[in-house]
Amino acid sequence: MRKSKQKPKNKKVKESRHRRQKSTEPQKLVAKLSPKSPHSELFRSIRTNIEFSSVDKVMKSILITSSEPDSGKSLICANLAVVFAQQGKKTLLIDGDLRKPTVKKIFPEAVSHGLTGILTNKITITESICDTDIENLYVLPAGIVPPNPSELLGSEKMKQVYAELYEIFDQIIFDTPPIQLVVDAQLLCSLVDGSILLVRSDHSSKDNSKKALEKLKTGSAHVIGSIFNNQKMKMEGYYYAD
Repeated sequence: MRKSKQKPKNKKVKESRHRRQKSTEPQKLVAKLSPKSPHSELFRSIRTNIEFSSVDKVMKSILITSSEPDSGKSLICANLAVVFAQQGKKTLLIDGDLRKPTVKKIFPEAVSHGLTGILTNKITITESICDTDIENLYVLPAGIVPPNPSELLGSEKMKQVYAELYEIFDQIIFDTPPIQLVVDAQLLCSLVDGSILLVRSDHSSKDNSKKALEKLKTGSAHVIGSIFNNQKMKMEGYYYAD
């Protein structure tokens, strides 16, 4: 009898934890929820550094990757997208992680067949892009996880889609998988104006970070800098460096 009573209870506890974790993702958009906070100011500072990272070329499209997973990359991409949109730029956040999409957790209202749908000719670009409740900010979710993400991202179709998006939007931010694990970021980095490596100070080793930079350069990336994320500092440890 005790055992049968405990099972539903444990199940409820697990379900409530799952709901709590899921519901907190949008709450981590500090640039939206607390635009005057020191945390938001850090993201605006990174935005400024990106804008002034090149004298001769406008950094209209940015790719962000990391050397390892669990680096906080997707949240940083999302908050950067918010501060660019707050600047009045028509901004598009693209979930380029077709293996383990995360952007949909941060923007649960962004529902479409996404990037995969475009690349497989199931929907048009217009049909795939989702509005958000933030002015000037749009999201292109990953869509259904395909069996061949690398082939899709390295295709001619991807180049055509990127070129069209580049004409439509003032700012594009690509959230891509960790470059040490898969080749996807290497396939995309040659398309964009600039690439950034995210380093988690308490997680990323110096050796892995160097290897990640080498892979970006092998992919003909224009590496404009790194973002250092100290997660122990709870959003207080973001800073940008060349």
